[in-house]
Amino acid sequence: MNLAANENLAHISNVLIYSAMAVYTLAFLAHITEWIFGSRSKVGRTAAALVAEEEGRGAAGGTSRAQAAEGGGTAVLDRPKVVERSRSERRDVPDGPGAHGDDTQGDLYGRIAVSLTALAFLIAASGVVSRALSVKRAPWGNMYEFSTTFATVAVGVYLALLFAKKNVRWIGLPLVTTVLLDLGIAVTWLYTDSAPLVPALHSYWLWIHVSTAIFCGATLYLGALSALVYLFRDRYEARLTGGRVAANERGLALALRDRKGPAGARLVLWARVAGNDILSRLPSSTTLDRFSYRINAAIFPLWTFTIVAGAIWAGDAWGRYWGWDPKEVWSFVTWVFYACYLHARATAGWKGRKAAYIALAAFASYLFNYYGVNFLFGGKHSYAGV
Repeated sequence: MNLAANENLAHISNVLIYSAMAVYTLAFLAHITEWIFGSRSKVGRTAAALVAEEEGRGAAGGTSRAQAAEGGGTAVLDRPKVVERSRSERRDVPDGPGAHGDDTQGDLYGRIAVSLTALAFLIAASGVVSRALSVKRAPWGNMYEFSTTFATVAVGVYLALLFAKKNVRWIGLPLVTTVLLDLGIAVTWLYTDSAPLVPALHSYWLWIHVSTAIFCGATLYLGALSALVYLFRDRYEARLTGGRVAANERGLALALRDRKGPAGARLVLWARVAGNDILSRLPSSTTLDRFSYRINAAIFPLWTFTIVAGAIWAGDAWGRYWGWDPKEVWSFVTWVFYACYLHARATAGWKGRKAAYIALAAFASYLFNYYGVNFLFGGKHSYAGV
């Protein structure tokens, strides 16, 4: 009777996870629509400004010629201004307007996307809880359960930051995309039937050690994402300062208006302008760098605690605190990477892009510790299976 009840709860958990994926897909489409509405008519506005410029020149030229014929004087015309991004002499560029680009409909779709993400989070969390109730244990005894919980916690942290009025709505699209990828991998390749744990895992340290590792990884993902976007935004701001962003926009508008040059060249120019427009709506590089640093600095002590808690649990379960198990080694390697990142942020000449590269390497080490170590190496952590 209990087994049937467990199977029913496990089935309910599976249905809830698939349902959450469906809602996440709707949120993904809503985020895409938000970005599209935020960028619509960008090139059209620039082209219209160029047409107005030409018409202004013609009208002003006719007026000046008439005045010259009447009075014999020479008129000097001021060059009309074209609507394009201003060239900044300094790098303190303000934050962008967000994915919606100050478009009312875009903002509406963005709010719908956040609402759908919150709904999907509640459904996925219910799936995780149902999985735990099906076998009356912590729902992270294998890679499938770890992955579903990881995705749920990552979305939960994102929603908590939104609730705290942090400028993180731009994270919505990449977050939902990676969550769908993570859940897709979990249900396709990592799925494991709900079953009791092996004796070595029957410990209260499972709740402490693994839950902390999941929370650390989910939050560090947001820091790594911010570091990655920082690299693109920083390069965009360098182009903005050099005037290349405005030159690309003007060049594309002229090419579309005059139909000059090969179609492939116009397509490449359009892609550059579209990329610049996307980057212009993101937070500034300073904001992104600060956000990434604060996330990584706040989580580093928790990751340290995760390693220490794992060592204590290993002492209880296996009679030794450290045995150079692959999972233990790569956890420490990840810790070293993040320690180097924090040191680099405090060292002159290593801030900015160099530190961001270290942060990305650190999270890549975390991912390898999860996927690579589990599939490529053996060790005492392999008893959980996939």
